[in-house]
Amino acid sequence: APRATVYVTLEPCAHVSPRGPACSDLLQLAGVARVVVAMEDPDVRTNGAGIARLRDAGITAEVGVRADEARRAMAGFLARRLLGRPHVTLKLAVSLDGAMALASGQSVWITGPQARAHAHLERARHEAILVGRGTFEADAPKLDVRLAGLESRSPQRILLSRTETDGWTRIAAPADISTLEAVDHVLVEGGPATAAAFLASDLVDRLLLYRAPILIGGGRTLPDIGLTDLADAHGRWRPIESRSLGSDRLEVYERVREPAPGERG
Repeated sequence: APRATVYVTLEPCAHVSPRGPACSDLLQLAGVARVVVAMEDPDVRTNGAGIARLRDAGITAEVGVRADEARRAMAGFLARRLLGRPHVTLKLAVSLDGAMALASGQSVWITGPQARAHAHLERARHEAILVGRGTFEADAPKLDVRLAGLESRSPQRILLSRTETDGWTRIAAPADISTLEAVDHVLVEGGPATAAAFLASDLVDRLLLYRAPILIGGGRTLPDIGLTDLADAHGRWRPIESRSLGSDRLEVYERVREPAPGERG
């Protein structure tokens, strides 16, 4: 390690924790010459102090290299510490004309097998998956991961409902996701009403839009999400990815928010 360059996604901590000494002190003891940091740690015990400690010891510290990628990789960690809740991804499967289901409510299947496989991969990346009472009663969903080798990664099942249901963790309102234990990432897969509830509460951080090359006409779409002026709809979502999944198209967007207090770098 002497004279080495160290690359880290998060600022080396400046505080002692149950897991061991401060990382910024350990790097000094190791004799490294340079530390490249993607972003500062929002933890108030470290925020900027770890970098300052390195520089005071004569170690070159560069900050902000690929910061956007680091924020996305640590989205759950950051949401818990800056927003006090898990990071929320909303999954929507829609037709070309924006319908999420037929007028009768039938929605199986709007997208093809490749898009559905990708959705299962997303399930495996989340600690919890959420649907509303309507989806629960209409589809009796298992919400498990059905990809070979990833079956054990099936997320905890959350039900947005006023009544308890055996085998499910219930929350009464979208904001109650903050009470979920050991959950930093929530995937919302509910129908139009549940999606609208999370959007109206401004709790969606990332949007997965699976668009199928079909036209439905007169189908079900999102109900009111609280917008009163069309101008307010613009500038909220930033496109970050787009790709083909078989005959379907996946578009990924992230919510544009002002930096939270303590978020720098």
